[in-house]
Amino acid sequence: MPKHAVEEEHPELKHPSTKRAKKVDADTPMSNLIEALDSQESVDEVKNVIHWFRSKDLRIQDNKALHNASLLAKEKSKPLICVYVYSPAEFEWHGTSPARSDLIVETLRLMQKELKDLDIPFVFVNAEARKDIVPGIVDFIKSNNASHVFANFEYEVDELRRDIKVLEQLSNEVQFNLYHDQIIVEPGTITTGSGKPMKVFTPYHKTWLGIIKDDPSLLDTVPPPSKNVKSVDVKIASPDVPPVPKSKRFDSQDTRERIRALWPAGHSAGISRLHHFIHNKIEDYASTRSNPAKDSSSRLSAYFSSGTISVREALSALLTYNSNSADFSSSGASPGVASWVREICFRECYRQMMVVIPHNAMNLPQNLKFNFVQWEKDEEGWEKWKKGETGVPFIDAGMRQLNTEAYMHNRLRMNVSSYLYCNLLIDYRRGERYFAETLVDWDLCNNTQGWEPSYTVFNPVSQAEKNDPEGEYIRKWVPELRGVEGKAVFSPHDRLPEAEFEKLGYPRPHVDWRETKERCMQRFKTDMAGVEP
Repeated sequence: MPKHAVEEEHPELKHPSTKRAKKVDADTPMSNLIEALDSQESVDEVKNVIHWFRSKDLRIQDNKALHNASLLAKEKSKPLICVYVYSPAEFEWHGTSPARSDLIVETLRLMQKELKDLDIPFVFVNAEARKDIVPGIVDFIKSNNASHVFANFEYEVDELRRDIKVLEQLSNEVQFNLYHDQIIVEPGTITTGSGKPMKVFTPYHKTWLGIIKDDPSLLDTVPPPSKNVKSVDVKIASPDVPPVPKSKRFDSQDTRERIRALWPAGHSAGISRLHHFIHNKIEDYASTRSNPAKDSSSRLSAYFSSGTISVREALSALLTYNSNSADFSSSGASPGVASWVREICFRECYRQMMVVIPHNAMNLPQNLKFNFVQWEKDEEGWEKWKKGETGVPFIDAGMRQLNTEAYMHNRLRMNVSSYLYCNLLIDYRRGERYFAETLVDWDLCNNTQGWEPSYTVFNPVSQAEKNDPEGEYIRKWVPELRGVEGKAVFSPHDRLPEAEFEKLGYPRPHVDWRETKERCMQRFKTDMAGVEP
């Protein structure tokens, strides 16, 4: 099928050319934004001060930009105004799930109450279309006589370009201040011996641990904003917390209540979950983290992705737990602590990669050669994958957990993605988009790079045998197999007599794993041979 025909049928597959991607990588949006910020003229007279919340820093506690905005407002006895730009089209563009959309809106509601107690107005600028975001926030800034605007960096291409446009339209009339708040170590600053940004995780991890050990102050948190010293009449904004966009609402009240119980909104809920994990689960984390039946993960990913709690808060609490030592290496911390911090480091490394290889955010693979793979159009396989009916128990269990909890254990995320683009040979971007539309913890940096195609083909049967050795996870999420005993649960079609398998009501495998692995390897080899992105 011609490329344009595929993209008309599946708009989520649209992307620029690989040549365009290489141009963006050579002249990155981050470098352009930094240059624009550095070239601003200083604004000495302080009028009103604005803090602009984004959907990745939804908290008033330990928020760098908000803290600095509050310091300036208090020092100059000026009012602080907080704003969030609400764009239903932005939710659509990113494919934001109902679970994440609801979590964002409910968190905004709680934040507004917290800020009201400090006499700080928290208002909302409506931008119906994405093109309205920049003029909307610029108009708000100018209409409210602001001299200084504070916000935290977002590292994806569109968001960096948005901030460049805002700077241009402010025309040096307003000081625009951006802070690195999503991370501990600024993206792009961990480099190789030749001075280039480090792109390999193992040496990145080692260096990152060393930086924190040498400078524990990087984990210092900042207090919430001070109470406003002056009241202010806010113009051209709504005081009402925006609704979840219609297309992003839950399919029923029961679903909403179930998901909210799993993922309660707000900073207090996130901190409570953090402390429960540290004091009750972290010591078993290293030995059980790959076993989805143990559910030993922190389940903090939704709070990190929305910025409801900060990574600094998490590592600061861990510092106290680790006898006030910032040595989170395997020699300086328990296996559980070191293992969990390693996962935090992956998150930071992904942000470094997003900054230095920005085409990661442009619906293109990091290895651009994978863009030349001819994917299969297997709609039956696609539907079975989504519903958890592929006939492969480990895969089906993962997808059913996703569809029920808006969450999936990390071991399953690796397996279901591999199965989709290797064994079904379906374009990985469709799976990536489905994750965005379903996960409560979707995060472009993490998920884009988590879906990066590779030559590794996970065997879901051996993966299940190793990581779910008792078959507990499979039996929990695939009720058709609850009565299957022993190792037959990992591959009932192969390991049970035909008549016994038929009684289960469980589907036969959609594809043969070995045959499709060979097909995948040959397809990748053929389609990627000699291509020049």
